[in-house]
Amino acid sequence: MATYAIGDVQGCFDELQALLEAFRFDRASDHLWFVGDLVNRGPASLATLRFVRDLGDRAVVVLGNHDLHLLALALGHVKSRKDDTLDEVIAAPDASDLLDWLRRRPMIHVAGDTTLVHAGLLPQWDIAKARSLAKEVETELRGPGYGKFLAKLYGSRPERWDDDLTGGDRLRVIVNAMTRLRFCTPQGVMEFETKGESTRAPKGYLPWFDVPGRKSAGSTVVCGHWSALGLRIAPNLLALDSGCVWGGQLSAIRLEDRRLVQIPCVAHATGRARGRPRRGR
Repeated sequence: MATYAIGDVQGCFDELQALLEAFRFDRASDHLWFVGDLVNRGPASLATLRFVRDLGDRAVVVLGNHDLHLLALALGHVKSRKDDTLDEVIAAPDASDLLDWLRRRPMIHVAGDTTLVHAGLLPQWDIAKARSLAKEVETELRGPGYGKFLAKLYGSRPERWDDDLTGGDRLRVIVNAMTRLRFCTPQGVMEFETKGESTRAPKGYLPWFDVPGRKSAGSTVVCGHWSALGLRIAPNLLALDSGCVWGGQLSAIRLEDRRLVQIPCVAHATGRARGRPRRGR
């Protein structure tokens, strides 16, 4: 029995199947942790959603920014982007069931000293605080008024956490940190414009995981979201977005012993690497 954490799939269904075959996934005993962004920009978001949902309790999925974008798009709260590949999901006969399953996924998952989140955590949040804040968002997403929540989700302000925040501002900061964070100041001010390598941090900003004294440092954080960062394995960090949808690789790591398994992008391997469309939210 083993638990494998898997990086951003983003609709790369063929690569996901090849990855599971490569580490001989045993559906009867193994578990999979997905870092979020199951969908979008890749060619097979519908097949990916259906497959992961049907894994039942064998799969843990935290929500990523593209997953939330799908939910908002399906309700008409945002317009489709040129690089979206979500029409097939929205038009599917089982779309309602799939989206209902998706909106009930957690924002964060904690097991022992390991924490799964899509993007990152603000430096002033310890794991208990992060879990509590995640539950606030999860309550909104799983409730009858989730459409109103999604309608107010987009935007980059406020750019920092404050315990006194309320309403949409409070929830937006939580979501932005957990699904969009790359760089922040030691005080936790987030910056969303810079999306390149970690060495390109704006003046005064650091990769969130390098902030001195961050309160979540006692836990190993498993995350994705940052394809330009690439695979990063450190004592308290497993960053697994190795850019499969951009022509890179889909990565998995066995949490028990950190054995790494990677599969190259199918399009890249056949000389048809996908281009790099503009990156939104």
